Amino acid sequence: MQHDQLQHVLSSGLLSFPLTDFDATGDFEPQGYARRLEWLMPYGATALFAAGGTGEFFSLTADEYPRIIAKAVQVCGQQVPIIAGAGGPTRFAIQCAQEAEKAGAAGLLLLPHYLTEAGQAGLAAHVEAVCRSTRLGVIVYNRGACRLLPETLAMLADRCPNLIGFKDGIGDIELMVSIYQRMGNRFSYLGGLPTAEVYAAAYKALGTPVYSSAVFNFIPKTAMGVLRGCSRR
Repeated sequence: MQHDQLQHVLSSGLLSFPLTDFDATGDFEPQGYARRLEWLMPYGATALFAAGGTGEFFSLTADEYPRIIAKAVQVCGQQVPIIAGAGGPTRFAIQCAQEAEKAGAAGLLLLPHYLTEAGQAGLAAHVEAVCRSTRLGVIVYNRGACRLLPETLAMLADRCPNLIGFKDGIGDIELMVSIYQRMGNRFSYLGGLPTAEVYAAAYKALGTPVYSSAVFNFIPKTAMGVLRGCSRR
């Protein structure tokens, strides 16, 4: 998917993050996962994120990850774009990015690196290395130990044409305003806060409408109703 097409998808409706199904031994269970995706698809999400935060990215083995992305693309790829999660140490995040591209994902959500804190230079080097490893459009997730500042994002946007989105999981409104004022329409903006529906109207007023929902996994009709309510405001 072209980067401008992906940005349009990200900005045009509700985005959701399906759970990953596991069996009793903790291994990926593809049949259950396929049934979950088939159930969710008709409710109208504009994109689904496979192996993301809600999809237990940090619980997956290197062997399971490409199977999950491939299964999601197989089940949904012709109807709903699949955006793959990636994260952890830089080399592993690159491996995930390349596997996701090979599997046919439409884009990449770059989750925070592992526990250790990092300065802006280190974070920028990590994001840039992942972006350069793939042709996929990349959305960076500002959360936990990954807290990118407006000037860092501006530099990354100049260096990485495929960095096309920003997902906020911090909830610092002052920082979000600064980022939006600096980056404007260069990025698509996603919500990543717990109970994102509570914040959707406020972010729309800010100028960055973000309709991403984990609730969609469980009560998709209700989540779509919240989206329609926010759209009318």
